[in-house]
Amino acid sequence: MCSKESESVKQKIFKGSGVAIITPFTEDGINFEELGRIIEDQIAGGTDAIVITGTTGESATMSDEEHRQAIKYAVEKVNKRIPVVAGAGSNETAYAVELAKHAEEVGADALLVVTPYYNKCTQNGLVAHYNKIADSVDIPLIVYNVPSRTGVNIKPETYLKLSKHPRIVAAKEANGDLTSVLRTRALCGDDLDIYSGNDDQIVPILSLGGLGVISVLANVAPKVAHDICQLYFDGKVKESAKLQIEYTDLIDALFCEVNPIPVKTAMRLMGYNVGGLRMPLSEMEEANLNLLKSSLKQHKLIC
Repeated sequence: MCSKESESVKQKIFKGSGVAIITPFTEDGINFEELGRIIEDQIAGGTDAIVITGTTGESATMSDEEHRQAIKYAVEKVNKRIPVVAGAGSNETAYAVELAKHAEEVGADALLVVTPYYNKCTQNGLVAHYNKIADSVDIPLIVYNVPSRTGVNIKPETYLKLSKHPRIVAAKEANGDLTSVLRTRALCGDDLDIYSGNDDQIVPILSLGGLGVISVLANVAPKVAHDICQLYFDGKVKESAKLQIEYTDLIDALFCEVNPIPVKTAMRLMGYNVGGLRMPLSEMEEANLNLLKSSLKQHKLIC
């Protein structure tokens, strides 16, 4: 049984800030040249891991071929400098297994697997789903809990069951409920690492023993997201919290419309050739765009 007193032998995927990286598009597909530029800028900015084909990367509107190509490209471009975590979630377990196997084959270091959406399976269904995927590969898996998008929330007791699998090593927790994170930590201890899935909760989750964040903010401010974590790990808790607070306005602006609309718009304003948003996502409303521009200017990310 998972116990906070037991010494974990599970693999640590990364510690710090993993960027939930956007996907730049052309009219015909992925702009790999620009994706490469973004990856290089992320590594130079101190990002601790690249998380490809997640929600922020618009994986929901990628074709199967694009999804696989993006993972393969990211792995080759990063070339083991930092870990690459591949989004491999689906509401169909069999397809999630296919994606997971492909990610492993092309060299991804770990998987990020969102809870099945729309089907809205039970807690027992979640355990079966994740165990099936984890059984199909030999690389570690991060469970992604984001009930605002999927309609499914993972309970702490379910995390306890999941943590018994040797390859289910972490959770990206984006349910916004710090009490739930506390209970999960109490039940699982070091047998299940926790990454914040919300940029406004990095320090609170670190204070509960979290290992870092999978960050949208890192797309536009990789050093900031990294430093919030690193300052905390270095024992500079007040400085870490101060930096988190300083960027509250930008975090809010990046979520003033559904992610990734604002962050992709922000990167376009910063000079990245990210292309358009895939429908049904739409361009920002004028008032929200002005808010985003103001925040980016305040933090000297645009002129």
